[in-house]
Amino acid sequence: MQFPTTFNENIKPTLWERWRKQKRLYHKYRYVYPLILPGFIFFLIFKIAPMWGLIFAFKDYNPYVGLLKSEWVGLQNFIDFFSNQFFYIMFRNTLVISLMDLLLYFPAPVILALLLSEIRSAKFKRLTQSIVYMPHFLSWVVISGITFFMLSSDIGLVNKVIVNGGGETISFLSDPKLFWWVILAQNTWKEIGWGTILFLAAISQIDPVQYEAATIDGASRFQKLMNVTVPSILPTVIVLFILRIGNIMDVGFEQVLLMGNPFVRNVAEVFDTYAYRQGINQGNFSIAITVGIFKGIGGLIMVMISNHIVKKLGHSGIY
Repeated sequence: MQFPTTFNENIKPTLWERWRKQKRLYHKYRYVYPLILPGFIFFLIFKIAPMWGLIFAFKDYNPYVGLLKSEWVGLQNFIDFFSNQFFYIMFRNTLVISLMDLLLYFPAPVILALLLSEIRSAKFKRLTQSIVYMPHFLSWVVISGITFFMLSSDIGLVNKVIVNGGGETISFLSDPKLFWWVILAQNTWKEIGWGTILFLAAISQIDPVQYEAATIDGASRFQKLMNVTVPSILPTVIVLFILRIGNIMDVGFEQVLLMGNPFVRNVAEVFDTYAYRQGINQGNFSIAITVGIFKGIGGLIMVMISNHIVKKLGHSGIY
């Protein structure tokens, strides 16, 4: 029998009662806190402590007088950055490369994970996974060298095959129209295998009873894939998609820097390379920090918008 609780619900706990309840929770999970201590220290040292450096963006930093004595300029660095003649070009390049990565690369690991999950031979599956994982462990310097060896106009293997077949040499590395596609192809080849790990883990957690029920109902393998596997991993896909949207202002800095050259500068200049040239090459740290703040705020806004849209569609967001 359930008694009415209206009277008890109207009584708010006192500060002392809330403190005692919190104390009991701390005591109950006292052995858990030492486990999270290393992660807390990591974020404290490498994520929270450096936040004081954001003040660079509001000062005209002079290394000879130091940060505290440098002239306070307020939002002038942001005004200079937004009024820069290359701002539109950098924004366009960053956005296009990120959108190509989001729309064309992001589905690739999902599709590959679904294909790998359908392989019945365990040995062949492990071999395939090992092969597609390996490029992830190569540095972008090595990847760039392989790309030059394959696509160079004079010694490139692909162009030699084209010329021997009666075609003309294609300037893969110096043609602005092809630069974004080369970046996309590099990133896909390098990261597609590594990107399948979380999706394969999500697939492995699906209850086999669902497949058995689908088999009893006469579903084919493709129907089980589309009606059982895909809906089961959809929450994982959505969370990773939202997080990827949060990094839409970030592109592979090393990749773009190594693949860039004077012929493709108009399509290769992004916020990361601009911040590198301003901060490291020219010593203009204030502008470099300004670019970082702009990217961070832009990423935060994109995460909030995408999370709101996903929740409006009836799915679970990241918060």
